[in-house]
Amino acid sequence: MPHSRDLKRTLRHLLSEDGWAEGLADLDKVGARRLTGPLFSLLLDKSEAVRWRAVSAFGRTVARMAESREPGEGLEAARVVLRQCLWRLNEESGGVGWGVPEALGETLARHRRLATEFHRVLASYVREEEHGEGNSLDHVPLRRGVYWALGRLAQVYPDLLEGEIATLRAGLGEDDGACRGLAAWALGILGAAGVARAKDAAPQLASLASDAAGVELFAGGVLRQTTAGALATEAGRQLAGI
Repeated sequence: MPHSRDLKRTLRHLLSEDGWAEGLADLDKVGARRLTGPLFSLLLDKSEAVRWRAVSAFGRTVARMAESREPGEGLEAARVVLRQCLWRLNEESGGVGWGVPEALGETLARHRRLATEFHRVLASYVREEEHGEGNSLDHVPLRRGVYWALGRLAQVYPDLLEGEIATLRAGLGEDDGACRGLAAWALGILGAAGVARAKDAAPQLASLASDAAGVELFAGGVLRQTTAGALATEAGRQLAGI
């Protein structure tokens, strides 16, 4: 892998294979700085499976960069990559940051220090302006990515997401069904983690039980099709266990 002349093509091949998750360990042999550019590119791949797997590889790589003592790497270098993510979500960047919220969320889920520093700005992308902190994205697919990222972060650091329960509850009222479903998924994760304040969302979740809007959910390395109603129902069960 380190000697490949076409790192992006090599990465894509790895992420296309059935054993891609185990193959991610091979990436640890390559300098993290070399991988971030190709992985940014693969977030736009034509294959949905490759795009999601690139999210996993991106998070693993940037978290490794943060801990590395190699020249040009380390915590500040990882911060620079995350600032590049934020720039790609800025309208002034001239592009649309497809896959970037998910990559950002996966990175934060793999590194506590970065999560502590960046989790609130991540949530701000679906938070309506409140005390100057709202930074809501207009593009629905990007908003879906943010809700997914918040759920992913909740799986690892639920304490950091406790302050975003109001943001997630507001997400249950989104016009887009996938956003509603992913917000419900995130709230359920917080409920399962014992975050008591999440229980306040139980009536809203119950009202979404028949929501037939389709949702694509990447969890545990697997992409599956479900509905907002199914996710809300499961989240309600998780909250009932608090």
